[in-house]
Amino acid sequence: MTRHTAFFINGGAGRVVCSIPALEKFAEENPDNNFIIVCEGGTDFYKGHPLLHAKAYDVWHKNLFEDKLKDMQLESPEPYRVWEYYNQQANLTQAYDIAINNKGIRDLDKPTIKLGKQELIQAQQVIRDVKEKTGKDKVIVFQPFGRSVFEENGIISDFSGRSFEPENVVSLIKKLSENYAIVFMGEVAIEFKKHGISQPVAIPQGLGLRSWAALIAQTDHFLGCDSVGQHLAYALDTSVTVVLGSTFKENVSYPNEKSFTILDMGEGARVYSPIRVTQDEYADRVNEGVMAMNDKIEDVIIADIKKRSPSKKDKK
Repeated sequence: MTRHTAFFINGGAGRVVCSIPALEKFAEENPDNNFIIVCEGGTDFYKGHPLLHAKAYDVWHKNLFEDKLKDMQLESPEPYRVWEYYNQQANLTQAYDIAINNKGIRDLDKPTIKLGKQELIQAQQVIRDVKEKTGKDKVIVFQPFGRSVFEENGIISDFSGRSFEPENVVSLIKKLSENYAIVFMGEVAIEFKKHGISQPVAIPQGLGLRSWAALIAQTDHFLGCDSVGQHLAYALDTSVTVVLGSTFKENVSYPNEKSFTILDMGEGARVYSPIRVTQDEYADRVNEGVMAMNDKIEDVIIADIKKRSPSKKDKK
């Protein structure tokens, strides 16, 4: 008897988003396999999907093992353990496709994300509010910190080398807020007024990830690091300036996407960190601090944003 497949997708929301094209391909190429998806980090971005919504289960779903999994073939595709990924030949989406479908590196569609009216309206309200408070005509979502950031005794740190340094966050917002309204995306926030930033910075509270996706979809530009925001912007066709440090653009971003500008702070300096393969203290120590920027780098970021999404003030 042929067993249907249960794919376990773990990790953060960015990994969930990047798994979507591979799962769509599996459904297309295996029409007789009534597969399901078991999410260890939440089903948010399968919701509303015309094919995957009905197949996605949270790992804590009641009686999931007895009702579904017991008679299925269990698979845990791990893109970080794909040879093409850790040798910088495939990005995260392609690595999922290799792990799930084993067809090698191939072009894939962008992830399909279906947003609901409530999420879009909630995002529109955030945009209206920050425009009214700042008097600016263009809005930027800024996600400076990745998942591994933490705050201790008032100090914000990320030893993985993926996040912006806090002093650069403050400096960039000072410069950007002259021409743009800023929406800050992150679980660790900075008290901007204490740092002399007079323009209001929107820090929405209680937004779910799908509402953040709706916000990114309707904003004028996205600025961020190696985290979920850039994957959402890619899927939703929002222009992006992304800054990378310890991770490789070939793996975690979209260097061939015309709507993307990738500023690679780690090029020639970083060491590949084999996440989910081994725990490499040497790589983490070498990569720590690789995201620190001087004024010239900040100005390159500002110039790229002005080029991609000029404000009324920039056009004068």
